[in-house]
Amino acid sequence: MRNCRPCHCNDEKQTHVHEVVGSVRLAELEDDPHNHRFAGITSEAIPVPGGHIHKFESKTDFYEEHFHPICIKTCPDIRVGQGNDTRHIHFIDDDTEVADGHFHEFIAATLIDNPIGE
Repeated sequence: MRNCRPCHCNDEKQTHVHEVVGSVRLAELEDDPHNHRFAGITSEAIPVPGGHIHKFESKTDFYEEHFHPICIKTCPDIRVGQGNDTRHIHFIDDDTEVADGHFHEFIAATLIDNPIGE
């Protein structure tokens, strides 16, 4: 899996995670068109210049005895709150890993990290 490496996050202070749910785009359009669904939780925040990203590892659901691993990194944080509100999401535009001779493209966004605010 291309992006899945151990995270050397700061274990002393927990940051935050995001929920992710989505569906992949159709693949094998000529032979066996199908898609998959996926869900999971991101890693804790990984600092990058100007913000942070998250790693997301999951597996799609099964279709005819195969599934696809997902191992990606999100884009940097996108603020959705106002003023000093720190609520944000992350955009994802990537591909699943290859399984059964094909892969799937997918686009998703994480859910808001703190939906009820503080």
